[in-house]
Order: sequence, then structure tokens, then C-alpha cells
Amino acid sequence: MNNATLRIGDPYDWSDGGGGGNLNAENAKGWSGAENILMQKECETELFDYWFCEARPQFYRARYAFILEGKDDELLLFGEKQVVPITSREDDPALSQLYNFYGFPYINPTDVFTAPSWVKNTIWYQIFPERFANGNPDISPENTLPWGSQDPKSKSFFGGDIQGIIDHLDYIQDIGITGIYLTPITEGESNHKYDTTDYFKVDPAFGDEKTIKVLIEEAHKRSIKVMFDAVFNHIGSSSKQWQDVLEYGKDSKYVDWFYIEQFPLINESKRKRHSKEMLNYRAFSFSEYMPKLNTENPEVIEYLLEVGRYWVRNFDIDAWRLDVANEVDQRFWRLFRDELKAIKPEIYILGEIWHDSMNWLKGDQFDAVMNYPLTDAILGFFATDTLNAQQFTSLINELHVNYPINVNEVSFLLLDSHDTPRLINKCSANKDKAKLAYLFQFTQTGSPCIYYGGEIGLDGGEDPLNRKCMVWDETQHDLDMKAHIKNIIKLRKKHVALRSHNMSWLLVDEKQNSVIFQKEDDDEKIVIVMNNSNKPSQLKLSESLSGRKVLDIYNNTPYQMAETLTLPAFGFAIYKL
Repeated sequence: MNNATLRIGDPYDWSDGGGGGNLNAENAKGWSGAENILMQKECETELFDYWFCEARPQFYRARYAFILEGKDDELLLFGEKQVVPITSREDDPALSQLYNFYGFPYINPTDVFTAPSWVKNTIWYQIFPERFANGNPDISPENTLPWGSQDPKSKSFFGGDIQGIIDHLDYIQDIGITGIYLTPITEGESNHKYDTTDYFKVDPAFGDEKTIKVLIEEAHKRSIKVMFDAVFNHIGSSSKQWQDVLEYGKDSKYVDWFYIEQFPLINESKRKRHSKEMLNYRAFSFSEYMPKLNTENPEVIEYLLEVGRYWVRNFDIDAWRLDVANEVDQRFWRLFRDELKAIKPEIYILGEIWHDSMNWLKGDQFDAVMNYPLTDAILGFFATDTLNAQQFTSLINELHVNYPINVNEVSFLLLDSHDTPRLINKCSANKDKAKLAYLFQFTQTGSPCIYYGGEIGLDGGEDPLNRKCMVWDETQHDLDMKAHIKNIIKLRKKHVALRSHNMSWLLVDEKQNSVIFQKEDDDEKIVIVMNNSNKPSQLKLSESLSGRKVLDIYNNTPYQMAETLTLPAFGFAIYKL
């Protein structure tokens, strides 16, 4: 296809006569409210080309179709109901037959996806509180192990707490972090606290409500946002609600809080089989200790809504991250959003969803989801070498066009977390590959996150090894990695182009496994060059780059471009044009 044009206009604007607003008029002529806007090819994927333009309906409604130009000046009108040949971009009768046009009936402000403005400029730091720092040994649970004395096991406790986080806020700020994301701090029996026993109580091994208030106040003094984590899909088996069911059975006042198929709750005759056969109630991941909550029950709805309101209203948290969000009914999330936005309109609501999530991102549920599809693409190219350069760029393009721009701008960008092996492990301990992955992450639109310790090269495989104790002995820090992280954070803050959605590929060299791409906004253009190969690469530059004087902003030095650019193995460069 050679060109694409958007034909768009108000369906009731027939000021020159003609259809008079009759959308079904087959012979309508003279749709004076229409305009043609030439579209630009935005990107291409393995299967499709994507074209883009901006249009702003003057009267908040529109009918639109697409004029496609093929070989030999062939013109087609691509409409909602059919594709028809046309003879002209202006005069063909089909251009005014609105029954074949797509429609925005009315663009009501409340229906438009609107996320908090601060998120797209935020850099997150995820903390697993039990493993970050022990600031108050007096509240550590029994059998607490000496800090970092051994690799963690699934039931290990090392005494990390909220005071430990407070004590290291200056360290977090020094990295350049502007938001901290804490996995659950409410009462639970495990070290991860996703088995909640009381949503309204800080786990005593972490501190108390006073400690939490100090943390949030101190973070806010440093212009650091605070995001809490909650799981409303299921609750811990030690919760008062589930314990009541265990004690009173079908007579429990909480029996309808859960999805119970029958009593007894456990079929003991099948205990040695898979738990899916043993359990007579719904549970998260067939876990006996995490019964699923019935979020269609009015009592459960109000209980969980008050949980959300409580921590925002009383502690002024800035965001909620919601665990297993895709298994909770969407009616509940719509209520949750309305309730929290009424208290704090700029609160950020983040859902944990690992797959395509457009269904939750239409402006009535979440502001963002954890962008694991982007994680997989970055790791596939830079870490595990399962994608070549062409496959990688095609997949990145596809991910960019899967969501609207305003959704992408607040997407939560991560490379590892408490649920995955650490980045350095995915890179087979190759620090240079990890540095490339971090660099690409921090040049994408969205809100990037570092998992605690990633900045110092902390390693760890699958859970529970990915939850090691933070190392506070600086002699054991990878200072080169830390300097890299601090530098790319500084550059991202300084250069709006690096946060922009405007991205174009200038070179994709499959043979040398290297890419060159450009980020730009209204005021600047920045070119990033990356060699994801264990050999030096020699890349031929386009005419737009060859011979130019540029600024190497990573090293803050001027640079004269030649016809080719040589990078060392796993090397990179960042130039401001």
C-alpha cells in the first residue's frame, strides 16, 4: 500500500446540502463536514503495516473511514461494512455515504482514558519488605535468620521491615528513584504476605501504622511516591473470615464470601492426589491456603472497597498495585476505581496482568498493567537470545500499537520482579547484556521499575532465590552497574525524548544483531545504538546521520559521525542530534 488517508467529519454537518444527517442515505452528496487527513506509516510488524494520524472532532463526534492507495493509483474506501473502489479522494459518492463509516457517537470526557499525569515521569523501585533491610530487630519474627546468612527458602525469615526502608530512603533517592512499590505490608503468615489475614493491619513483623505513616511522610518529603500492593482475588486461610467457615461450616456468617462447592471443604480421601481433586472450594492456584473471595457478594465488595479507601484516606498512599487482577470480576474493578478516584483523583491503579490487557484499560478500571509482554520481548533479545534483531523490532512495534498512546505512556515497565528470576540470571551472568536491557527499558515510553538490588548486580533464580536479602556492604556492590543505572535514570529525566512514544528504527542489522533507533519529541532527537553481539559491530549509517556532529550524552562528549559506526561487543551509544 502506497498511502492511507483518514476521511473524517461530523455526521450532522451538511451545510452545503445533501444527506442532511441521514446516515443511511445511499445517494448522499456534499458532506461538507468531512476532511481528508494524510496518514503516516508508523511502523510495521511481521504481518501488518500501521498508519497513524491525529484528528480532533470539533463537535465531539465523528464518522470516519479510510482511503487506501495501492498500485497504479488504485483507490479503495475501507469502511465499517464494506471495502469499495472509488475514483477520487474528494468527489466519489461513496465518500459521503455514512452508513459505511465507522463512528464515534459522542466523545464524553468521562469515557476517555485518563491516567495520573505524574506517572509517565516516575521511576519505580520495587521492594520486597522482608528482604530489604532490618531496621528494628526487636520486632523480627521467631527463628529469624542472620541477614543474608544463606540463600532464602520458601519459609525463611530474615527480619526485613518498614524501618529498614525508612533508613535507606536517602540511598533510594540517590539512585534517582521517584516511586517505591512495596509488596504487601499487611498482616499475613508468609514472608511475602500475599496470604492476607487482615487487610487493615500492618504485619507486626514489619512495624505498625505509625511506622507506615513515617515512611510515607519521609518518602513524600523526598518527592517519592508510594505504591501499596493488595490481593483481592483471595485471602489467607488464617483470616477470621475463613477460620469462621472452618469452625461453623455452612452456618458461618462468611460462607457466602467464598466459592464453596460443598462440605466438607477438603476431600481427605483425595489428599494424595492433585489439590484440584481434593478441594471443594475455589482457591488461587489450587492452594489450600488461599481461598478465592466472592467479589460479587455485596458484603465482600464493601469490605474490599473500604480496604482501598482506608489506606488512601488515612495514609495518603499514591498508588495501588493489584495482584491477580485478571481473576477478579471487572464490575468490582469499576467500583474500585470510582471509589478511589473520588478520594484522590491522581491515584495510580495498576493491575497485575501478564497478557494483552486492553479489556481493563478503557478508562473505567485500571490506569495501567504490568507490561510483561514488553518484558518478554526485551529478555528474548538481550538476555536469552531467543529473538533476533528483526523479530525483536517487529515484536516491539506490535506491542507499541496494541494500546493507545495515552495507555502506553503510563504502562508499568519491568525486567524482573519477585515473581521472576532476576535480570542478571536471565542474562546468564553477562553484565553487559543486562546493561543493554536496562538501557532499552529506560528509553521506552511508560513508567520503568527496578527490582531492589538490580542496581548493584544482585542475582537470584526462580522463587525463592529471586528474593535474596539486599546487600548493604558497598564492597560487594557492582559499582559499574550502579553507575550505569544512575546515569540512564539521569538521562531519562533530563531528555523528554527518551520518555516519548515517538520511536523509529533507523537500522535493524540481523546479521550483526544490532539496532539503531531514534526517539524524539518537539524539541530534540536522540539516537540509540545497540550491539547485542559478542563481536564488535560495524554499522553503516544513514545519510541523515553520516557526517553529523552530535553529542554523546552518556559520556557527555562531542562526537563526529562517519559513514560507519563501530561498537564493541555488547556496546552501545546514545547521541543527541
